[in-house]
Amino acid sequence: MAKDAKPRVKVPKSAAAGEVVTIKALISHQMESGQRKDKDGKLIPRSIINRFTCDLNGANVIDIALDPAISTNPYFEFDAKVDAAGEFKFTWYDDDGSVYEDTKPIEVA
Repeated sequence: MAKDAKPRVKVPKSAAAGEVVTIKALISHQMESGQRKDKDGKLIPRSIINRFTCDLNGANVIDIALDPAISTNPYFEFDAKVDAAGEFKFTWYDDDGSVYEDTKPIEVA
């Protein structure tokens, strides 16, 4: 498990009903390929974020499958239409079974 994985997201605090807002999401994650060896010559287990999702009030906004060649600390920027106040839920899935989540509220002005 990537003990140092830390999600960070930026969501506007509010939006007008029907407005399209820009969301920014990053996870600090080492993205270990499983091909490197530690100081004792043993393979370091693979630990790669393989999927990222974002939902708003339970409805999917984005669902991305990631390939092993993705860089360390994957960053995503995307737009979402906000029809009602609620909560964005961000989820990152790791090959090693770990799941990292973050949530951010948004108000409708």
